[in-house]
Amino acid sequence: MPKVSSVVVPYAAYLRVYEPLAAFSEPERTHWARYARRRDRPSYQDELRRSLADLLPTPPVAVPVHESADAFVTEVDGVLCVCPWRTRLRGWQALTTLDEELPPTVRDAVLPPLVRRQAALDYERWLARNPDARPWIRTATWQVPLNWFVLVGDEERRFGKGTGEVPPMLRYRTPMVQARRRVARALRTLKDAVEEGPLIDGLVDVGRWLEEFHPRSLVELDYGGLVHAVPAGALEDDHSAADVAAGIDALRRGDGPAAGRAYGRLVQRWRAVRDLRSAN
Repeated sequence: MPKVSSVVVPYAAYLRVYEPLAAFSEPERTHWARYARRRDRPSYQDELRRSLADLLPTPPVAVPVHESADAFVTEVDGVLCVCPWRTRLRGWQALTTLDEELPPTVRDAVLPPLVRRQAALDYERWLARNPDARPWIRTATWQVPLNWFVLVGDEERRFGKGTGEVPPMLRYRTPMVQARRRVARALRTLKDAVEEGPLIDGLVDVGRWLEEFHPRSLVELDYGGLVHAVPAGALEDDHSAADVAAGIDALRRGDGPAAGRAYGRLVQRWRAVRDLRSAN
């Protein structure tokens, strides 16, 4: 499958769920079984390039006209697991947060109000026919939300420095049952130790999302193109999941200073990345 361009599209991280093939009904199950045998499966970079290319026409295409038939594929203990892209659905959902992501002048230049209104109407009609629809992928730009790190453990961390044209890689993979267990434990601790806030709200939200999937699924936290916003040495030393776990454990033990130190490390690390967003 041809690529739109060879340019690397950075600064987005991903939380993905890979479901076993048995979780899909026909004819989708057969489609993914055939798809998994392909050798030319596109990457997340290809998806981003296509989306950016859709913004070039006049008027721009806010979301794809048709849903993507692509997916990420992996094997877990010999079982084929699939993470459908669902690019169209995710595009619609991303439009609902556009006001928070871009200044009005930039937003209207990229996607004029008429285009956004039409996309919103299309989504409303589609959602009425598909009320239980949910994406297999969540995306975050210029950061990895702290609640994502609750799902994984430092022992599940995989880092690759990258060589030549191969970019660096940082990701975590964990069984669904483990991710759900970590969410439940963290919520108990946080609700006992701190006031309601964004961390708890985000963790409740991601926990509900995980409940939508097959219990034998695989959860993946992938830094994706965000690795290009982090200096190589800092990326290799990034153990944010360990810091989050240490902070929650400290709260569980009633050790406020230790929790503060863990949180301080996280703030310092991710502030440096977020500051790049507004840099020239």
